[in-house]
Amino acid sequence: MPRYDYRCRACGSTFEVSRPMINASDPAPCPDGHADTVKLLSTVAVTGTSRGGAPASPPPSAGGGCCGGGCCS
Repeated sequence: MPRYDYRCRACGSTFEVSRPMINASDPAPCPDGHADTVKLLSTVAVTGTSRGGAPASPPPSAGGGCCGGGCCS
């Protein structure tokens, strides 16, 4: 089940709520009882492993340089 991060505008604390995606936009009261909360944007971490559990190979190189192998001058 996804976890969503919230911050209480009244006391400034941050907290997580686990809920189904269908309820992602529902209000979430602060654990201290305050109702004025805001949902925070979360980042997603993607690990570098393949399906077999082995480390994924790095992406192919375009030949170097800052423009995919060409000179940027």
